[in-house]
Amino acid sequence: MSGTGLRLRRMETADVPAVLRLERTLFPDDAWSEDMLLAELADQPHTRHYVVAEAPGGDLIGYAGLAAAGDQADVQTIAVKPQRQGGGVGTALLTELLDEARRRGGREVFLEVRADNHRARRLYEHFGFERIGVRKGYYQPSGVDAIVMRRRLDMTAAPRPTGSAREDQTP
Repeated sequence: MSGTGLRLRRMETADVPAVLRLERTLFPDDAWSEDMLLAELADQPHTRHYVVAEAPGGDLIGYAGLAAAGDQADVQTIAVKPQRQGGGVGTALLTELLDEARRRGGREVFLEVRADNHRARRLYEHFGFERIGVRKGYYQPSGVDAIVMRRRLDMTAAPRPTGSAREDQTP
């Protein structure tokens, strides 16, 4: 991204230790394991697309992943370093995932977000995601509900925010 010095690139196996540190910081109760993350990367680029966000100097400040099959895609994860939240990193990561879903022929993108993660929900709503359901007690061990959201993709337009908010955090 020009102007901010933020760089998005494909996530590699060498990124796993830094991603796991951030994962455990942001999601201490339900962080992905190394095996889960490696399994996701093993399926890249077939049905998965994972990217990292780097600050100038190469510091990993965020990551995101997408699963895509047929005309549907699922946001697997989006995470941004706490001190960088609210600065457009989440917006850049989500934009990349939606762009990739479109490149793969996706017509709908789904995600789950913690019901208590209001900042992330605002970001997703800002991008045109709509609430379509609730998964009761989805996040364990806390028992927090997951809000299921969907965005239909217009195949002729780039996926950009619909409003002016610049909130970002991750599910």
